[in-house]
Amino acid sequence: MNKRCDWPKNDPLMIEYHDKEWGVPLHDDNMLFEFLVLDAFQAGLSWQIVLRKRNNFRKVFDNFDPKKIAKYDEKKINMLLQDSGIIRNKLKIISTVTNAKAFLKVRKEFGSFDKYIWQFTGGKTIINKCKKLKDLPTRSPESDAMSKDMKKRGFAFCGTTICYAFMQAAGMVNDHLVHCFRYRGSGYTLHGVNDAERWAPEALISAF
Repeated sequence: MNKRCDWPKNDPLMIEYHDKEWGVPLHDDNMLFEFLVLDAFQAGLSWQIVLRKRNNFRKVFDNFDPKKIAKYDEKKINMLLQDSGIIRNKLKIISTVTNAKAFLKVRKEFGSFDKYIWQFTGGKTIINKCKKLKDLPTRSPESDAMSKDMKKRGFAFCGTTICYAFMQAAGMVNDHLVHCFRYRGSGYTLHGVNDAERWAPEALISAF
């Protein structure tokens, strides 16, 4: 049996997320925006709560399409506030609209959000060597810089802790514990795995 990080515990959904997504270098703009949204909603809550509502988020937020979300008006926001399938926090919902607008501006300036966001790690995954869950960082100089720049560009809910969680999810940092079967040390990059394949365990295994 594969050893993994401790945080998924025995939750099947968390285990699947850990095994197939968390820490995989991500370069698809729409998926990067999805994690930007979800990590903002996680603020003050557990990732488990967000993950259980993820499909509902995807449905009511137009599959995380930033162009559509940027056009949400007060009527749409009020509709979202009535939807029990998501986290009904008005500030976070409004920030999602704000972030969609900022996201589109960044993409226009840099050609892609991917090009913008990965500059903070020099285009490479930072490899940590944590042995215990308590050793995992909650921020870094890179997340500090990312947070500062994103705030200047008009993003909301982008404090350094949220930015670091985003970096972990998007594979900008490898924070799998060293005993975890997903930890691979230096050279942790999935070459030749597209975004449709990244959900498949066999694609992840064959890429290493």
